[in-house]
Amino acid sequence: MQREKFSSRLGFILISAGCAIGLGNVWRFPYIVGKYGGAAFVLIYLAFLLILGLPIMVMEFSVGRASKVSAALSFDRLEPKGTKWHWYKFGAMAGNYLLMMFYTTIAGWMVQYFIKMATGEFEGKDTAAVAGVFSDMLAKPGAMTFFMIIVVVGCFAICGMGLQNGVEKITKVMMLLLLALMVILAARSVTLDGASEGLRFYLAPDFHKVVEYGLFDTIFAAMGQAFFTLSLGIGAIAIFGSYIDKSRSLTGEAVLVTLLDTFVALIAGLIIFPSCFAYGVDPGEGPSLIFITLPNVFNSMAGGKIWGALFFLFMIFAAASTVIAVFENILSFAIDLTGCSRKKAVIVNIVVVAVLSMPCVLGFNVWSGFMPFGKGSGVLDLEDFLVSNNLLPLGSLIYLLFCTSRYGWGWKNFLKEADTGEGLKFPKWAKFYVSYILPLIVLFIFVQGYISKFM
Repeated sequence: MQREKFSSRLGFILISAGCAIGLGNVWRFPYIVGKYGGAAFVLIYLAFLLILGLPIMVMEFSVGRASKVSAALSFDRLEPKGTKWHWYKFGAMAGNYLLMMFYTTIAGWMVQYFIKMATGEFEGKDTAAVAGVFSDMLAKPGAMTFFMIIVVVGCFAICGMGLQNGVEKITKVMMLLLLALMVILAARSVTLDGASEGLRFYLAPDFHKVVEYGLFDTIFAAMGQAFFTLSLGIGAIAIFGSYIDKSRSLTGEAVLVTLLDTFVALIAGLIIFPSCFAYGVDPGEGPSLIFITLPNVFNSMAGGKIWGALFFLFMIFAAASTVIAVFENILSFAIDLTGCSRKKAVIVNIVVVAVLSMPCVLGFNVWSGFMPFGKGSGVLDLEDFLVSNNLLPLGSLIYLLFCTSRYGWGWKNFLKEADTGEGLKFPKWAKFYVSYILPLIVLFIFVQGYISKFM
């Protein structure tokens, strides 16, 4: 069967960035920046993005392009005879399904909040009443299931239209709208009365705050955010490498994807911090920032209903871009392994993903007594832990070792693939760093994640 290809370089970059750009950029990034003191944290984060995320992204793209298949078969094709690298296909496939087991539910929340904002449900409500709206939403498994299924069916339908006619065409439009919405929202936020204090917090580095919050904790948080924001390690990025030709070198393409991902995260901060400071709310409030704090901010703002609806429309695009990208990977697994048609893969996986997403939905209501990590945790925390603290770092470690070890695909093969085509080349002097130092850093992130969770 002839493998589909992207019709344009822009499509490849926007869709790869769409996979990386998700709720981690616009939900997790701002509240972590808020928690760890603002601009100084951002600088540390950007440094780690360059030295941690970028090399692993180039490796994923290279494995995808050289093998011309998804992670379900890429290691089988590239590994030396008699080795067992292909066993990781099960980890990669599990990672994509596990990610969607909770991501589809959260994407459904964004759709619900868009409707609530657009219809004025939050108008006139105080902080306690806004928090009540969020609690009430979580207590209704029927409505949450309905919106989760809308996300699953809608995003799989886009993938079902094909790579060029569905995934590429629609994600391109969605990503360009996302970027336009962000610029509009940021322009509104920075012109609010009192926004200057938020801009100072976000853009003027104060390293005393890093010391105040604890240098080690701040560095680990920056390292973790830089690592997890790009969704590396489960083949979700590698699949797009398999859809491109060899006209461009992969380091240059990975730099563009990383820059776009970073731009979105930084602009999200420009939306959130000036707004929070203008209305005297704490930007380091954790996940409640999006669902409780910001609706209160929009309530206080002239034309808040419109600005709030635009914000949650942008959140829908951010979530959907990741869901579509990962669904494309899931479909590619099915097609590569069974040779079935795209249509059949879509129909089967709509059912599979919808059923697998139910524990997360029920974890907030019917199964709320299940607390795997003690009081306050739930099914979502368990699923997120399995992906973020296990499959992403361990998968990234496997890609690193596979591309640098003589017992794997090897440095020469990786470098040849990464450097094929015009554009920026992967630095040869980085061999020692990516072979020995970077694997140790990834291992440290993995171990520290467990220490933070259980100690």
